[in-house]
Amino acid sequence: MPDPQPTFRRFDASKACYDLALAVFQATKSWPVEERFGLTSQVRRAAFSAVANIVEGAAKKGPKEFRRYLDISLGSLSELELGLSFSKDCGILSIEEWERLSPLLIRAGQLTGGLARAMRRRAQLSSDKPALGPSRRAVEPPSRLS
Repeated sequence: MPDPQPTFRRFDASKACYDLALAVFQATKSWPVEERFGLTSQVRRAAFSAVANIVEGAAKKGPKEFRRYLDISLGSLSELELGLSFSKDCGILSIEEWERLSPLLIRAGQLTGGLARAMRRRAQLSSDKPALGPSRRAVEPPSRLS
């Protein structure tokens, strides 16, 4: 029976990043119009990218490739942290909004980092498995000079 839960809600990390992206989109609605194509767009893209990369990576084959997408997601979360901090320091993001978004950002980072570590371990375990079948070593032909 197929899993009734959408794939983007399969991991706690993707749920946390999704909730963070929704909160960021809501918080940036009141930002200055002149920042629509600048800081507002950058922060929104970083927030959406964090969850989108988890979802895309989960659809790929194997833990090694998934891990690569999780690394990209962690990069997006770092970019988002910079954008929110910069916005706060410029007076665009209120202290109240910062205090509301900051715990969501921390939680998303912790869960995504934990998932990345788990995928690294899985990738290492799968690469440590011996190949199927007997081991075949290259055998050099006997030298004709001997």
